[in-house]
Amino acid sequence: MAFRLSNNLVGILNLITFLLSIPILGAGIWLRREGVTECEQFLDTPVIIIGVFLMLVSLAGLIGACCRVTWLLWLYLVVMFLLIVLGVVFTIFAFVVTNKGAGQVISGKGYKEYRLGDYSNWLQKRVTDNKNWNKIKSCLADSKVCTDFHDKYLNASLPEFYQAHLSAVQSGCCKPSNDCQFNYAGPTNWTRGSGVSNNTDCNLWDNDPKTLCFNCEACKAGFIDNLKSSWKKVAVVNIVFLIFLIVVYSVGCCAFRNSRRDNDYHQGWKP
Repeated sequence: MAFRLSNNLVGILNLITFLLSIPILGAGIWLRREGVTECEQFLDTPVIIIGVFLMLVSLAGLIGACCRVTWLLWLYLVVMFLLIVLGVVFTIFAFVVTNKGAGQVISGKGYKEYRLGDYSNWLQKRVTDNKNWNKIKSCLADSKVCTDFHDKYLNASLPEFYQAHLSAVQSGCCKPSNDCQFNYAGPTNWTRGSGVSNNTDCNLWDNDPKTLCFNCEACKAGFIDNLKSSWKKVAVVNIVFLIFLIVVYSVGCCAFRNSRRDNDYHQGWKP
């Protein structure tokens, strides 16, 4: 009875995982074939790898549990154990690298500004790498974050704009730094004043919608801040996923133990 119950549970759980892996794999293949932008092409390989991995692991668990293939169950449990270990490591790592850094409150402004040096060195190195940043810029352009920002605040007066609650990416990429003391002509249209600033981002600002402050350190810092928030959410979800994996792993261990016991019984019993 215990053998049937544990094996049935493993079989059902892996059947669900197998069915979920099909749309994930399909989405990756679609992105590879139909993806036009660099951002879409950047996502296809990881999605395909995840889809294939889930499909193979779930098949191993499904066949091993339902067909009583002990070696497949053993392989399945090894992979599950490694997944749990990797999940724990990733969760700890995510909380460590996202623990440092936050936006700076600007007096009289509704938004915050962001400094690259405030964030973890690991995130800084990954984001500021030219190859990585070019892909990130492509994704930001595809998302039209600054276009939407421009349209939203097009008719806003200067006091209204200063009280706006901007996202980290909007604050860092779509407008110049407060240090530059530029004159406001529109949300993405600023003229240089007579003030002098040591902030290197001031020389990188351009009113061209394709340029703006996408090459500024503030933009990279804003992206990191947004990434930091996303990683923390993923880490919390990952904890729930880990609990699920541990439950499945425990049930799988019971199925493996009962499968071996059943095999030993049949090998030892000779009519």
